[in-house]
Amino acid sequence: MPELPEVETTRLGITPHVESQTITKVTIRNYSLRWPIQSDIEDCLVGQHINHISRRAKYLLLHCTDGTLIIHLGMSGKLRVLDSADNVAKHDHADIQFGNGITLRYNDPRRFGAILWTQDDIQHHKLLEHLGPEPLCAAFSADYLYKKAQKRKVCIKTFIMDGKVVVGVGNIYANEALFLAKIHPKTTSSQLSNRQLEQLVTTIKQVLEKAIAAGGTTLKDFRKSDGQPGYFAQQLNVYGRDKQACHHCDNKIQTYKEAQRATYFCPLCQPLLN
Repeated sequence: MPELPEVETTRLGITPHVESQTITKVTIRNYSLRWPIQSDIEDCLVGQHINHISRRAKYLLLHCTDGTLIIHLGMSGKLRVLDSADNVAKHDHADIQFGNGITLRYNDPRRFGAILWTQDDIQHHKLLEHLGPEPLCAAFSADYLYKKAQKRKVCIKTFIMDGKVVVGVGNIYANEALFLAKIHPKTTSSQLSNRQLEQLVTTIKQVLEKAIAAGGTTLKDFRKSDGQPGYFAQQLNVYGRDKQACHHCDNKIQTYKEAQRATYFCPLCQPLLN
């Protein structure tokens, strides 16, 4: 699944091509995504000017003249910037064409993504209003996380992956941040001190910034807007490295399942608190 760095990389990739452009044509080939695309979306979008493009969690927001186009990549979705609307392939579900001749194409084999149009206040949209702070903003701090953690008695990995606590810390980056912070993923959130959580906030920001800079993690379903894969996976410390030597201590990385997700850790670098 594309995680926050992949979505941010996509935003950065498409912005120079479609921001400040006007939509001239919309072609929907499959209306059945995670939520059905509204039947009149072509009429709603044609003529809309793209004022700017932002991201909230893993939602791409195209802020238009009279509303906001919300795009979610789901499990396997990707956006491509093309010079024409030709050469349509399987799973190319939607094209948005602009006055500069660019086509923004949405491809999604599993169809778990979404393309939604709203004219309501985007901050209060039902998909966004309950989300926690962005991990790279100042509001996501050790003090904020400490106050949240004291009210919860769940594993810290589950805690930081909760979108109501903080958005965008997906499985890969949660594993990596906990390793760098020397925190065992099974540690109960309320056990951690403010100092430990300060270190965790720092490492979360570090791994996400590094991933964004590198162009996103190489996942088989993800391609940047120019069609090239990301390269951050080459720099992972624990994720996907079960039974391999830890880069820091040479002890073997271990793994277990938590909430149906693979969790990776070094038992020496990340001791479990009693």
